[in-house]
Amino acid sequence: MPLLDPKTWQSRTLAGGEYAVTEPATGDTLATVTLAAAEDVATAARDARAAQAEWAKAPHFVRAAVLRKAGDLFAAHADELREWIVRESGSIPGKADFELHVAAQECYEAAALASRPSGQILPSEAPRLSYTRRVPVGVVGVISPFNAPLILSIRSVAPALALGNAVVLKPDPRTAVCGGLALAAVFAEAGLPEGLLHVLPGGPEAGRALVADPNVPVISFTGSTAAGRAVGETAGRLLKRAHLELGGNSALIVLEDADIDAAISTAAWGSFFHQGQICMTTGRHLVHASLYEEYVERLAAKADSLAVGDPHRAQVHLGPIIDSAQLAKIQGLVESSTARGAKLAAGGTHERLFYRPTVLAGVDDATPAYAEEVFGPVAPVRSFADADEAAALAAAGPYGLSLGIVTRDTARGLDLAERIPTGIAHINDQTVNDEAVAPFGGIAASGTGARFGGEANLEAFTDVRWTTVRGDVAPYPF
Repeated sequence: MPLLDPKTWQSRTLAGGEYAVTEPATGDTLATVTLAAAEDVATAARDARAAQAEWAKAPHFVRAAVLRKAGDLFAAHADELREWIVRESGSIPGKADFELHVAAQECYEAAALASRPSGQILPSEAPRLSYTRRVPVGVVGVISPFNAPLILSIRSVAPALALGNAVVLKPDPRTAVCGGLALAAVFAEAGLPEGLLHVLPGGPEAGRALVADPNVPVISFTGSTAAGRAVGETAGRLLKRAHLELGGNSALIVLEDADIDAAISTAAWGSFFHQGQICMTTGRHLVHASLYEEYVERLAAKADSLAVGDPHRAQVHLGPIIDSAQLAKIQGLVESSTARGAKLAAGGTHERLFYRPTVLAGVDDATPAYAEEVFGPVAPVRSFADADEAAALAAAGPYGLSLGIVTRDTARGLDLAERIPTGIAHINDQTVNDEAVAPFGGIAASGTGARFGGEANLEAFTDVRWTTVRGDVAPYPF
């Protein structure tokens, strides 16, 4: 029996109008969903707050059981969900399988959070028991993007629920099914009580309403830096916590002792995986001058060898860009870069939404596709003379998300990584990595630090309460 039934997947009537979810590879309509308006957000937040108190009182093993069951269901319905991810987000099947794997692991890890020791016994100057414990924040608002829709929703939804909160989730309408309605169906089948997870596909109006709603004290936002700034500004004015995972322009540093055969493979994956539509994508290739010419030539050959097409109907390496607006942004950055003197070593062309993996050589600080986040399959390559210059180039710019360093001397790689401020660093790997057990987040224009994974989830979705207990009523001088 299918998990997702269009007749029942939206139990609430929403006021934002109908929206056609489109398959970017073909332009076909996959589904019609109803979007949320501001009043729908307010209703959902009130209902979530009303339902949350009983959920918070539920024994930890009850909450953990729901999360474990949800993890099992992502595996049990993998074939159905994989097709939605492939067709709705333009993912190749392998990327869809990775999302499903991570989604299950996020649920299993969240289940363990439900029974995590969550307080401390404190010393006290008075004759009393003094302790802290973590309590749910209440309602968590989650705003997730289109690029890895299942992962970027579940990594907030699962731990928030496990820790006793209710959730209002606003997925990007372009991936309303695999980024939102699929989660609602999984958790309903897993036995989550009604009223605790509200899925409201919607646009900026719904997002702004969710951030501003008085019943939602914590916002978990993943998206662009520009939108994240607006979320952070509103949350700050309202004295709310906002966990922001934003854009990036991550560097891959290839030192002079690197194994170039291995480096080309990891470099291509870092820039071209999922058409470069990942916040951690390798946006800047910094290559030692002694390897630069060969690196450009071989990375361009690798790009030219990759198949681009419909991932649902053919075996390809890259699928389509999500929509024409994003394609126009990519094309504009590439064209403005070549106009400023960058050399087009590979790619730079497209057919419909299928953009060829692109390599740019001869870039510098003024090259738009080097200086800005492209969010497309574009690999700008720049040379450096020594480690000091590599560190300076990698640290330049507003972002601080991920970093990769390729070298045969791992100690040297670790030393270099210490000089470059980022939230994530990988030695002898590219910049795109994710695990449910690891903290995730960037600094500076890439976000507000590690807010997902492990202990970070406790910080994100609970408050610390101080409690004291005395045997007798405390005496005072008056």
